Amino acid sequence: MPEPTRDVLDAERAHLAAAHEALERMREQSADWTQGIGGDSVSTAYLRQMLYRRMESLEKDPETPLFFGRLDYATSLGAEFDEVAHIGRRHVSGEVGGDPLVIDWRAPMSLPFYRARAGQPMMCSLRRRFGFQHGEMTAYEDEQLADPTELSEGVSALLEAEIERPRTGPMRDIVATIQPDQDVLVRADLATSLAIQGAPGTGKTAVGLHRAAYLLYAFRETLSRQGVLVIGPNDNFLGYIGDVLPALGEIDATQETIESMTRAATGLTPKAVDEPARAVLLGDARMAEVLSRAVWGYVSVPGRVLEVPMGTRVWRISAHCLGDAVTSLRGRGVRYLAGREMVPQRLAHRVLLRMEVSGATTDDRVQNEVARSKDVKAMTNECWPALTTPKLLHRLLTDADFLASCADGVLSEQEQGLVLAPKPTKSPGSHRWTAAEIVLADEVADLLTRTPSLGHVIIDEAQDLSAMQLRAAGRRATTGSVTLLGDLAQATTPWASRSWSDSLAHIGHPEAEVRELTEGFRVPGEVIDYAARLLPSIAPQLATPTSIRHNRGELRITAVDALLTRTADEAKRLLEREGTVGLIVADADVEEVALALESAGIPANRMGAQTDGTRLDLVPAGLAKGLEFDHVLLLEPAALVAQEADRVTGLRRLYVCLTRAVTSMVVLHEHSLPAELD
Repeated sequence: MPEPTRDVLDAERAHLAAAHEALERMREQSADWTQGIGGDSVSTAYLRQMLYRRMESLEKDPETPLFFGRLDYATSLGAEFDEVAHIGRRHVSGEVGGDPLVIDWRAPMSLPFYRARAGQPMMCSLRRRFGFQHGEMTAYEDEQLADPTELSEGVSALLEAEIERPRTGPMRDIVATIQPDQDVLVRADLATSLAIQGAPGTGKTAVGLHRAAYLLYAFRETLSRQGVLVIGPNDNFLGYIGDVLPALGEIDATQETIESMTRAATGLTPKAVDEPARAVLLGDARMAEVLSRAVWGYVSVPGRVLEVPMGTRVWRISAHCLGDAVTSLRGRGVRYLAGREMVPQRLAHRVLLRMEVSGATTDDRVQNEVARSKDVKAMTNECWPALTTPKLLHRLLTDADFLASCADGVLSEQEQGLVLAPKPTKSPGSHRWTAAEIVLADEVADLLTRTPSLGHVIIDEAQDLSAMQLRAAGRRATTGSVTLLGDLAQATTPWASRSWSDSLAHIGHPEAEVRELTEGFRVPGEVIDYAARLLPSIAPQLATPTSIRHNRGELRITAVDALLTRTADEAKRLLEREGTVGLIVADADVEEVALALESAGIPANRMGAQTDGTRLDLVPAGLAKGLEFDHVLLLEPAALVAQEADRVTGLRRLYVCLTRAVTSMVVLHEHSLPAELD
């Protein structure tokens, strides 16, 4: 690899400056979005919204370089032209009619930057990576792809430096460091559903977010209508990943949690917490059958004759004939409320058939008049009554006889007793809903009225979702595709999935491919090897993860006597280093540790309440999943295991917490370590 030269750097810096100027021109051209005029008020509003979003996507971040790589296409290698392509986060056009100054990383022309290698150049003679400090270009690194003898010796120095760059604030994009196996998943077709099993540090969350950005680019017309949804485990996690898509120029993807998504769909807010056993049962897939019976059990075959006065005559339709109309409608597979809307017309049609036989004159006006008659409306209410989600679910959770009729042969008597609300109320308005009950309400709402489908749904930490939660997510992609992201070894909820095939069946995409990522780029080798000691106990079916980083990182496990005093000392020491620091403790110990830090004069961020001026986050073990820190200080592993309902779940929680570090980890303990680690 040739040494970087000043002339090359000067030329590349000049190109970077020109690209920044061009981006500013593009922003100025789209800035006056209020002047957009369409053919009517609707198209004008749409045009102005599009221009505004365009302007927002062109926002300039001085800390983020416009391009991070370069490809030299060569006709001698099969390219149509000899040309240079600078690869960046978004497309930047030159002067009108000129060549682009930056090619979007998602464009087909950028593919060799991620997939080409020495001996397999993909029409490119050279791949160049750039090094930056605070937005300023400081270095470059070349790979001669056309020479099969110049095989890569592993991860490039600049690539590894970017991977190991200290974190500040929320998660950042990885467009400069996407690896070939990751890129294959990112660029999978929109019609392809995936389940990505990823060990800690393999970048599965980043792959999912970059897949969203790629799909919005490659299938923009489709997804601008159908939408993309990213589902995360909690609000802290969404806050952590929230800047990634906007940094890639995409502001159209919606980000939700299961709780916020179902709350918005049902209008219900959780005000109580279930006991674990009840939450597990309410998340069981069998509840879908119970709810379906509860809804459709209201439909009945008419037991009397329908009489409709019209003019001087009364038209009568037998109960048998009415039953045929209701049964045929029920067999069409319509949603409950859609079927109810159809019933009056179906009954009116039977009346009109009788009128035509008698020689009466009929038309659509007459049929609509019959459908609106009080007698037809009364019959409709008898055989297909109106339902609302809260009332039906409240009855199911408080009426033992009704629940028994719906759950017969599905749930045992003991399970039925567990489903019933511990503190029943007289009305839905006074019911204290739990999160698991609201997921059931989302199922009921879909039985009543079809949930709109999106083009693509990405579910992170999917291994922690119950069957009913997966069904809720899958309802948002009945005509679209899904990407499930997760790690079975990090399944820590009582209702967690045990296999991806089960999860994919519940979400409604059993045909999806399951792909496994095992090469870690984020977690140091020393740390991941130590954490992997737990795998035989928590997920023996998974391959052991490996770290491809040359820097093995730092790991120190220390037995101490005065844990809180030593914790403050270690926190001070870690804060002297560059990067973020995460102090992970058992949930029950957060307050005690916070007081110890305060007494030592060490400010710390508490999850959900930020404190300015500190890089130390105090993290309850239950909220650590999905987060990353340059340095992690983990307290009392045995306490993390003991806080869970069973030992396997506790060991999985510990596995999560042991794999949050990017550079170094310190483990302090007063009590004996779990036997699996000792």
